Amino acid sequence: MTKHIPLLLKLIAAIIMLQTLFFKFSGAPESVELFTKIAGEHEKFMRIGTGILELIASILLFVPRKTWLGAFLTIGLMGGAIMSHLTIIGIQHNNDGGALFIMAIITLLSGIGLLYLNRKDIPFL
Repeated sequence: MTKHIPLLLKLIAAIIMLQTLFFKFSGAPESVELFTKIAGEHEKFMRIGTGILELIASILLFVPRKTWLGAFLTIGLMGGAIMSHLTIIGIQHNNDGGALFIMAIITLLSGIGLLYLNRKDIPFL
């Protein structure tokens, strides 16, 4: 069972990050509104840039010996998302009951777990 935990953590983080890409890349009104609150006139750059980084992080999670890098990137991205919720957006966005915030926390925890499990692969430690 414990050998399946890393795969489960990877899947959780990647699925959560990848499911939002359509909205970010297509310019869905909800995504544009959210990123406008965060970045103002730089909304498009922030929205697309975040989507690209989440795609890269999701891919790296499944690359042997680079999982740590994907996890590290995931932690940074989700840390930013959580801070944005706490300081700018609010826990709830568009009456979602805090779903985006909760998904960011789950993804952050998955990233932390993966970073810990793959710490031996980090070249500078």
